[in-house]
Amino acid sequence: MDEFELIRRFFSRDAQATDVGVGDDGAVMTPTPGTQQVQVIDTLVEGVHFPANITAADVGYRAVAVNLSDIAAMGARPRWMTLALTLWDKDELWVEDFAAGMFAAADEHGVVLVGGDTTRGDSVVVSINVTGEVEDGAALLRSGAKVGDTVFVTGTVGDAAAGLELLQQGEHDEFLVGRFLRPTARLALGRMLVGKAHAAIDISDGLVADLSKLLAASGLGAQINVENVPVSSALTARFDDKTALQFALSGGDDYELCFTAPADAVAAIDGITAIGTVTADEGLECRRGGEIVDVDVSGYRHFT
Repeated sequence: MDEFELIRRFFSRDAQATDVGVGDDGAVMTPTPGTQQVQVIDTLVEGVHFPANITAADVGYRAVAVNLSDIAAMGARPRWMTLALTLWDKDELWVEDFAAGMFAAADEHGVVLVGGDTTRGDSVVVSINVTGEVEDGAALLRSGAKVGDTVFVTGTVGDAAAGLELLQQGEHDEFLVGRFLRPTARLALGRMLVGKAHAAIDISDGLVADLSKLLAASGLGAQINVENVPVSSALTARFDDKTALQFALSGGDDYELCFTAPADAVAAIDGITAIGTVTADEGLECRRGGEIVDVDVSGYRHFT
């Protein structure tokens, strides 16, 4: 099957919410009046960002979800996406399953595939660009934190990193492994934060690492109480307290949101946990029982 037949069979759909979509030289879209566009892109490489032995459907779902998480962190709503797919030694069934997983994640949030490219290479590489929209001037940025803000986290953290470790060891835990394979983008919650939160970031490289990026962008610091960091019962059931805390603070791939806001502004929002306070002094200080604890703040880094 050549490139054009592959696109026709697995990635072409009737045009929705777009003037011109898949099958032309470019997509033509009409933005909603009064909004600004938010553009995000992530590249997932087999053997680097996901194990080679996971299902094609999980690869496709995950590739979309990690981009939707960036849209959520901006307080935006997703509209369109493009796909660049490099294939290596994969048959038609793999591509069909990949497309099914990709569209499953996209359809959950009404995201339309409007174009892309396919090619052959030395490994599977998936790059997805998602275009979102947010009201003029309302985008949540990393740079807006204010002294006295409370630091919040959505959901629980550490699950995905623990799930990946179990996956690599050949073990299975439906919840933890599922959190790695099919992360949940907090789009609805991100929209709730517009006009309430001052700064936000999604947790891809680890809570401490990503919060440190937000604080650096804002030119501020924070103190967090590690005993307040939300962890799941599934995580503590499989690992001792020290290891569970390490996953929660330094493990990546959760795609939860970390944000700063006045506590009273978000008091009515469910599913969030206060873990600390923004301070004027730059840097992140982690405390447990009032004592400072050392935490690896580097997180996941490419090319190191």
